[in-house]
This record gives sequence, C-alpha cells and structure tokens, in this order.
Amino acid sequence: MRRLLALAALAPLLLLALVLAPTPASARMLVPMDQTQTDHLRAYGLTYWALSHGLHGEWLLNYRGGSFLLPDNTQLQGEAVVRGVSVENVDEAAVARIMAEIADNNMESIKLETTPRVAVYVPPSAPPWDDAVQLALDYAQIPYTKLWDAEVLDGKLAEYDWLHLHHEDFTGQYGKFFAAFAATDWYRRQVAENEAMAKSHGFSKVSELKKAVARTIKVYVANGGFLFAMCSATDTFDIALAAEGVDIVGPEYDHDGADPSSNAKLDFSRTLAFQGFELEMNPLVYEFSSLDTTAKASTRGQRNDYFTLFDFSAKQDPVPSMLVQDHVANVPGFMGQTTGFEKSMLKSGITILAETQGADDVKYLHGHYGKGTFTFYGGHDPEDYQHAVGDPPTDLALHKHSPGYRLILNNVLFPAAEKKEKKT
Repeated sequence: MRRLLALAALAPLLLLALVLAPTPASARMLVPMDQTQTDHLRAYGLTYWALSHGLHGEWLLNYRGGSFLLPDNTQLQGEAVVRGVSVENVDEAAVARIMAEIADNNMESIKLETTPRVAVYVPPSAPPWDDAVQLALDYAQIPYTKLWDAEVLDGKLAEYDWLHLHHEDFTGQYGKFFAAFAATDWYRRQVAENEAMAKSHGFSKVSELKKAVARTIKVYVANGGFLFAMCSATDTFDIALAAEGVDIVGPEYDHDGADPSSNAKLDFSRTLAFQGFELEMNPLVYEFSSLDTTAKASTRGQRNDYFTLFDFSAKQDPVPSMLVQDHVANVPGFMGQTTGFEKSMLKSGITILAETQGADDVKYLHGHYGKGTFTFYGGHDPEDYQHAVGDPPTDLALHKHSPGYRLILNNVLFPAAEKKEKKT
C-alpha cells in the first residue's frame, strides 16, 4: 500500500518530466531548394514569414540549392502547407550530419536574423509594363512599400533596409520612348506626372530632378542601404550620376538642346559600377549608351541565350555566394531595354555574378559603396524573353521554379543574413 501511495505521489512529477522532455521527432524544418522543392519562389516568402515572426533560421549556401533551415514550429508548418512549399522535418542527429557535410565541402551556414524592410521605387500611376521584382514579391507574399521621388527627396529611404529601382529612366528621357509612343495617353500622363513632381521640388527640368534622386539614393547606399536594380534603372542610374552638371537631354524631353560636348564632360568618379561608356545622344534612338549589350543578345536568339552563374567559395566569399544560390548553373537569358553590361566598362572592385560565356556580356553584378551594397541585374523579365510594352504580366504560378526569378529573391533575403567578413 505504501509503495502504491508513493507512486501516486510521484505521478504528477513523472507526467511533468514527460511533458518537458525533448521529443526525438523533428527539431528543425529544412526547406530544400534543390529539384525536390515544390515552389522555389514561395519558399523565400515562407522564410521571410518565419523571420518576421521572430523565428531565426540559417541559409545553407550550396547545400541542396541553397536550402533554408528553420525552427520546427506548428504555425510555420501550416504556412508551408498553405503556400505549397515542401519542407522536411529533421531531428538534431540529421542536422548534425548536414552541418558535417557543410563543413567538409564548398558550403556554409549563414544565420538569418532580421526581417528586411523592403521598398520599391515606382511611379504612382502604373506604367504599361510590369516589374519583375514586384511580381516576385507579390507571388512570394513578401510585403513591401512603394515610394517615388517625393519620398526619396524627403528622407524616407532611411526607414528601409532594401530598395529596388523599378524600370526607371534616371536620365529624364522617359525611357526614350518618344519616337514610338509620344502620342499615347500613357506617355503624356507620364510626362505630366514627372514635370509636376519636378516643379513641386523646385527643379526646372525632370532630368535635374532625376539626377537629384539618383544622388540621394547613392547616399542611402553609402549609409548602409541595399540597392537592387534591373533593366534601364541600372545604366541610367550611373549615367545620371556621371552627368551631374551636364545637360544630356534633347528638346524632345526637356524643351532645350543637349550639350554637344556631353560625352567629354561625364565624370565617372561619381558612378557606382560603370565607366568609359559613351552616351547615345540621338533622342529618337531607343538606347542610352554603349554600355548596354542588347544588340549582342539579339544576334544570339532565344534558343542560344543563356548566362552562367559564377561558382564562389561559400566559406571565403559568402556574400556573392548568397546572391547566386540556385538549383541550376546556367540560366535562360532574357532581354530588356538594358539587357546586360559590357565587361570592359565595369569599374575595378565590381564582382561579376553571372555572364554570357564567350561574349563578354555581364548579366548580373554586385558591388560595395560606403557601408552598403548594390546589385544590378540586366533584362526585364526572367520568364518573358522579349517583353513588349502592353504585354500582360507574367503569371508566376506557371513559373514557380524560375531560376531567373530566384536571383531576385536571393537579393531580398540578403539583408537578413549575418554578414561574415571574407576569410583570408
């Protein structure tokens, strides 16, 4: 009887011990990013969701396509199901094996600790073309804020960790669409919108407004911001910086003539990524400068157009390694107003992330300026080879494994990662 009473007295303690004891079941949740993943793009959104709810994780560079290791959490498991993202439950023994494999190979584990505050620079009236970054963010269900010239000049950039430049023309030439679209309603609306913005901020010309915006964004990078740009926002940004104090815009765009000596007056010490380019001064030619490689790409044709991601040492160069994580090494090419960049016109210190082999066409690059970084990606839409004005937006539900769109989303998560210094 005494033994039974003693056992009865111990029962609550035994029950408590059982409840508190760690279970041998899953201790972590692996989000594979190799060919087994059911939705590569929404996997980034799932990881972002985890970070936004205080669940820290790890980015396993070069392990199964750049997989994510997250805490095992019931709510997170539910989110994975809703989003259609495949996950694998792994116990601590399996995690130890993964880490051992990472230690012995060209792989690295990077902590994901913060939730990036994301902004997209885009005009308030929708232009007649879509933006690949907004499509990616919307599909991945990653929240972001839209801002434009007023917010930039009013100092709002400091509220965000990551800024994407929509397909903007920072030269103030409205994409050089005058010859083809000057008579359309959307073009006239764009001109009126920009001229009103310039006037409201004390600028006599849109081109001078855009130069001021570019300089402000450059300061944002210097202060630690992460800048991402695609298509014409890449080269026109540097053109605007180089052309400070120089009128490079013809009367079709700003009502007076351009300086005929513009090319001789460009100051490349002001640019972030490029140097030595020459401007296309004809206002009716749909091209900004000699930097762009669209003409080369058009001769290759879609069937032969691929660019190759560089293979970096994950331990020695974790930053570029993060930006090229993918489940393929060769990515289908795609065109844009600015399709790629002439390799010979890159500044020293720029890291080439991807190029078209044998053509000296750089597709994807990364650089540092001050305390921040910038990444430029040529082309308009990774799943629409030659997107035209007025074409419908790409449905990413049909391209959930897009390697080209994955590169965009690598950049979105980049500010969340613990930055390790390059090992020597």
